[in-house]
Amino acid sequence: MCKQSAVLIAEDMEILREHYAAVVSSDPSFTIAAKVSSGAEATAICDAIPVDIILMDIEMEDATAGIRATETILSRHPQVKVVYLTAHETEQTIITSMATGAVDYLVKGCTDAHMLEHLRGVRNGAQNLDAKIQGIVMREYKRLHKSEQGLVWFITKTGTLTPTERELVRYLLDGYKVKQIAEERHVEVVTIKTQIHSLLVKFQCKRTTEVVRLIEQLGLADLF
Repeated sequence: MCKQSAVLIAEDMEILREHYAAVVSSDPSFTIAAKVSSGAEATAICDAIPVDIILMDIEMEDATAGIRATETILSRHPQVKVVYLTAHETEQTIITSMATGAVDYLVKGCTDAHMLEHLRGVRNGAQNLDAKIQGIVMREYKRLHKSEQGLVWFITKTGTLTPTERELVRYLLDGYKVKQIAEERHVEVVTIKTQIHSLLVKFQCKRTTEVVRLIEQLGLADLF
């Protein structure tokens, strides 16, 4: 017979905590390691006894207690598998939660059978995210990958800038217009326009506002 997986139930509502424990216990492949009502208790339990899987609520002692607890637990016990079971299903909450290293995300109101199916999948090492959750996670992964590629490209381009062009970027980030830059640098407006044209060519942009937006999106204003 396979060893039972020890499941920790972290849920602040007692009626739900007891219900989840009963559902999990109905499957002989699971045993209840503990039932707690806060993220802090969940962390303490994982430090004290072996836990294989955590069924983790997000909002307990405060709005993000489950997320913070997951970050702490997985930093100390990376072998533990966390499954969020929460009422929150906004895209940002899902992204933030899954970024902690959790393996699954369930929304309260799912059937008991659905919850058990996912827990069995986690026990067996299978990735079984619901389609909506998987779609959100994949979109975020693609966005981050694109941002990473953009960051490398931008830093490479920055290395080709002349001192004058870097100074121009600083003025643009500070909101200066062409005429104002010319006055500050004591040169003709046409000279600034020529220098800006060279800048736009290097960054493959049509307008200075695109350069500014790109720098701000990548969080690289301090480079200038």
